[in-house]
Amino acid sequence: MKKKNWTIRLGIFLIIFCIPFFLFIAIMPFLEMEAKTKITLSTISLIIGEILFWSGGILVGKELFGKYKSYFNPKNWFKKEDQDKE
Repeated sequence: MKKKNWTIRLGIFLIIFCIPFFLFIAIMPFLEMEAKTKITLSTISLIIGEILFWSGGILVGKELFGKYKSYFNPKNWFKKEDQDKE
């Protein structure tokens, strides 16, 4: 059980740790660099963010990953709690 708890914590950490890599892509156009450098850094940041997100999803498991993924779905942002229970 301790090993499973450790993998879930690591998975959640990886999912949270991928957020700065995606935010870096949004900041990239405002930095003063050459276009080629921006494209390269944006691509690298996207790839690292995706790898961290999906490897964290694999570690936390199907059920928990689906739960956290539903939090990021805009359809679920304004649902009332009562509708989920029915």
